Amino acid sequence: MMPVSMVGRAGELAEFAAAWATVAGGHPRTGCVVVTGAAGVGKSLLISAALDGLSPRPGTILSGTARVHTPAPYDWLAAALSGRDTQDLPLPPDALAWLAQHPNAPRERYAPDALLRLAVRTVRALVGAGPAVLVVEDLHALDPASLNLVGELATAPDLPALLLVGSRPAEEAVSPRLVAATLARLSGAPGAIRQHLGPLGRPDVAAVLGQVYPGRPVPADVVDALWRRTGGNPYRLVELLVAERGRRPEELAPGPLSEHLRLLVEPPPAPTAELTGREVEVLSCLAAGMSNKQVARSLGISVRTVTVHVSNLLRKTGSASRTEAALWAVRQRLTDPARHG
Repeated sequence: MMPVSMVGRAGELAEFAAAWATVAGGHPRTGCVVVTGAAGVGKSLLISAALDGLSPRPGTILSGTARVHTPAPYDWLAAALSGRDTQDLPLPPDALAWLAQHPNAPRERYAPDALLRLAVRTVRALVGAGPAVLVVEDLHALDPASLNLVGELATAPDLPALLLVGSRPAEEAVSPRLVAATLARLSGAPGAIRQHLGPLGRPDVAAVLGQVYPGRPVPADVVDALWRRTGGNPYRLVELLVAERGRRPEELAPGPLSEHLRLLVEPPPAPTAELTGREVEVLSCLAAGMSNKQVARSLGISVRTVTVHVSNLLRKTGSASRTEAALWAVRQRLTDPARHG
């Protein structure tokens, strides 16, 4: 990996370290750092670099993200529990199986409020005496139950943990209003740190090129051309440098881009699709984070019929996953996910 990911992010890393020092020093409330930004600006890399630099080391790290192929309630917690030994946790086994999304877990026994309390208890049990770090990746793609849980954890009293949250802006989320409300809740937590990562500036791009081409001054016009060509997006810049490794910097600015890089720099227009009325209804349910079973119950159709509709939606919208199809719907303004919330 090229050593360029943290250029221009020293201030953000310092804020991570300060937040961790507060938690590790025994402060009685949860710490929270919220990082937002467009795709490719380095949110996950920043969080990863911050984790690597934490001192003292966290006793526990719970990390989870959305499961875009099988969205279901409490995705974040299910991902965090994956591969962990949960036998000694002080929770009812059937509730723990539900939260971990075991395939044979009961689905209807607990009311939503009770499940939320059990989810918080589960995290508390895993954190123990701490100090711990809770990592939430891709908040914008999480299901509503996970969003609620993350909000609860940010304000949980006496939880010795630092909550690190990465998200795209709310307008790019599967459920824009729910994500906006969650981001506001997290940012309003006592002592919360709010970071928004923008593109790299010209000086940062020059610093990156200085690392990649040590001892070879890069002309200012070349720096400017590469900054414009990649929009200052760190991911696009790194991809360009990796794909063209071995070429002189002057050769990176002119000429046509490869197909791979062209798609990164010049994303293709969103596909058009002719959807039936029922497909729009199913798509609205997907945007609300519903499982196939929940969609079937909401629309009064069979789970098998829902599966067929989902398959057709993925094909018609050119999407690789349910979440991607829901994002497509939001961008096309075909649905309002909040009406199911």
